Formats: sequence, structure tokens, C-alpha cells
Amino acid sequence: MTATATSFSPSPTFMPVAWHEMVSHRGYLVRFAQRKLHDPMLAEDVVHDVFEAVISGRAAFAGRAALRSWLTAILKHKIVDLVRSRVGLDSLDEQALDDATLAMECPQPQPDEVAEQRQQLRRVLEQIDALPTGLRDVMRLRVLQDQPTDAVCDALSISEDNLFVRLHRARKQLMS
Repeated sequence: MTATATSFSPSPTFMPVAWHEMVSHRGYLVRFAQRKLHDPMLAEDVVHDVFEAVISGRAAFAGRAALRSWLTAILKHKIVDLVRSRVGLDSLDEQALDDATLAMECPQPQPDEVAEQRQQLRRVLEQIDALPTGLRDVMRLRVLQDQPTDAVCDALSISEDNLFVRLHRARKQLMS
């Protein structure tokens, strides 16, 4: 038996990547990174790191895949590296917490704010009840019950212009 020579080369030949070809995929890469990182600035930084790795020669394109796929693979690795390096930064370790970090804002109003809002609403409703009949009815139907203009006009047998005049007068009285 004789050994035959094969054309297999253990080291692949690397193809240089033109800058304009690489940059043409920048938008896609940034969008991909933003979906993964949820931070536009970090996404820009990671894509920059990808381009830097390619230009400096730390990553070389062998042509075994499409350029976009290859760049995306590098980007995925850069994102993983970034996440791993930041793992310890967002810790909620009890010793690291201070009063400033514990004071997280709740989107719901506080009980005292709710009580104040209720008191203010009660005062406004009392003011509406104190309006003259024509103005009071317009405010109740159009503003409080949110009925359409034509329905309010039909219910009160008034024109649309008259409705708007009454609303203006009622609001003016409430503001004074």
C-alpha cells in the first residue's frame, strides 16, 4: 500500500475583508446587538469591537460562511464576553446596598397621594354640582360621562356651538 497525497490543507486560507463590505453589515449587527443587550450604546460598542477584531487580525475570514454570518458569530461571542464581564456589576448583595438604592420608585401613587387625589376630585365634583343647571348638565354629560358631542346636543336640545360655549363658561367658572 502506498500513501497517496491529498489536497487537504490543515490551515485554511484566510481572505481579507474589505472595509466597505464589513461596514455594509453594520446596521444589521447593531440591531442584532440591541435586541440582545437592550442598550443602544452597548450595542454600538460591541459592534465596534467586532470591527476592531477583524481589522487587527484577531479574527480572520476563511470564506466558509457568508460574511454577515461570520460577523454575527463574532458579535455573539463579543456579547457573551460583555455579559460575563458585567455579571458582578448588578448584584443586589445586602452589604453593597445603601439607602439610595433601596429607595426605588413605585409607579403607583402612594397612599397619601391617593387620598389627596380623592379630596381634589371631591372638591371638583362639588364645584360642578354648584354650577348653574345648563352648565352643570353639559359638564356631566360631555366631560364626566364622555358622551359624544352629538349625543349631548340631542339630549339637551342645543346646537354644537352652544355646547362649546357652555363648556367654555363652565370651565371658566371652575377655574376661578
